[in-house]
Amino acid sequence: MTAEHTLDKLDRSILRRLQENGRETYDVIGEQVGLSPSAVLRRVKRLEEAGVIERYVALVPPEKVGLGLTAYLNVRLEKSTETHKRNPMDAFRQSVQNWPEVVECASLTGEMDYLLRVVVADMQHYSRFIMETLLKHPSVSDCKTSFVLDRVKATTSVPV
Repeated sequence: MTAEHTLDKLDRSILRRLQENGRETYDVIGEQVGLSPSAVLRRVKRLEEAGVIERYVALVPPEKVGLGLTAYLNVRLEKSTETHKRNPMDAFRQSVQNWPEVVECASLTGEMDYLLRVVVADMQHYSRFIMETLLKHPSVSDCKTSFVLDRVKATTSVPV
């Protein structure tokens, strides 16, 4: 199933409601979209099987668990390195999976190679991460950091 071509108006409506509240009952969703609970269940199962719904998660505000500092780091990698037999990008991609402070990593076009969203307790925690983890990685050439002052908009929903 290519999601864009096979999602009808009801599927999109169900997805919007699940993005607002992933624990909503099929009874309530059915009332909102004009379907029976069993019809909603069938559609949700089809969306899950097709990978349109990947998983269900609990959203935890970082500040509520003592992680009060968010930073965006632009990272440039060495294009080749003698210390690795593998491609530096492959080594970096593998390493970033094991760094709990990194909650998002995107490969970029342009001057820098990656953008990391890092969530830490405070500046001391950030400094430890930079000095003891990121900059010690043999593939990393440079990084530039911007700190979040205020979240103007934060959503996990995509516009369906």
